[in-house]
Amino acid sequence: MNPGKWQILITPNIPESGIKMLKEFFNVEINKKGEPLSKKELMEKIKRKHALCCGAEDIIDAEVMDAAPNLKIIARFGAGYDNIDVKEATKRKIYVTCTPGAPTESVADMTWCLILALGRRLLEADRFVRKGLFTKTSPPSLKTRDVSGKTLGIIGAGKIGTAVGKRAIGFNMKILYADAAENRELEKIGAKKVSLEYLLVNSDFVSLHVPLNDSTYHLIGEKEFSLMKNTAYLINTSRGKVVDEKALVRALKTGKIKGAALDVYEREPEVGKELVEMENVILTPHTASNTEETWGKMAEMVAEDCILVFKGEKPKHLVNPEVLE
Repeated sequence: MNPGKWQILITPNIPESGIKMLKEFFNVEINKKGEPLSKKELMEKIKRKHALCCGAEDIIDAEVMDAAPNLKIIARFGAGYDNIDVKEATKRKIYVTCTPGAPTESVADMTWCLILALGRRLLEADRFVRKGLFTKTSPPSLKTRDVSGKTLGIIGAGKIGTAVGKRAIGFNMKILYADAAENRELEKIGAKKVSLEYLLVNSDFVSLHVPLNDSTYHLIGEKEFSLMKNTAYLINTSRGKVVDEKALVRALKTGKIKGAALDVYEREPEVGKELVEMENVILTPHTASNTEETWGKMAEMVAEDCILVFKGEKPKHLVNPEVLE
């Protein structure tokens, strides 16, 4: 294949290993703004492109696709693809791919980082010391709770949910999970499949690991918070719109739940002022999968899928197999 014959636009900041692979087959244009392109900028840059590598903040809808009549593949750098109109892409015979599996271990690690930080009030303790308030050992105002021996509720028992559950073994936790399908892997370690309502009522830590779709939009709202223990914590490393943030703020303010840790947000990258001001909330900037190892793996998966399409082969991580029909 002649490098330069095909053109690709890369909008997110992906590792060099993926770019190097792509440069062997494509004339590569990279977004060097250091921030996401506006829709207008994206539509201008994509006009003559045959491939697009996009990130979470790029909204790829019919209007964007109209601007790119030569587009053959939209490769999402990440596991989710709710920012892409997959039906519209399929109608136009455009392949859509993503990078499933690559973020599993890093997101599971981050989830556990947040679980421990919530239970032991890690960030509050850090701020306490930095403010010069540490005048005696074990201040009563910073009393924390054990994580070991508690009940972990996993909503969404896919690869990441399973990896989170496996890590709970070392903490001697009871594991509940709510999912449409049975998970034999989790059940081998003693996890129990239950209804969402049962999980919310009985869990000390509730961790979300579902994709965003019509059935999971605002999956956790007013009703769900009312079912949770007032000593429970919510952790969300999945998608921001799975949680009704207004209901979450009310639940935190009224003591319906003890605290929350969020890596994703309903109007990302905007973070609500009320959440920012709360001491019992941990906020991170969508970094659960942001490790050198995971990003390198995702970049290479994106590159491989793009190259396969222009070799006339089926990409390995195809989201819309209907495009082959």
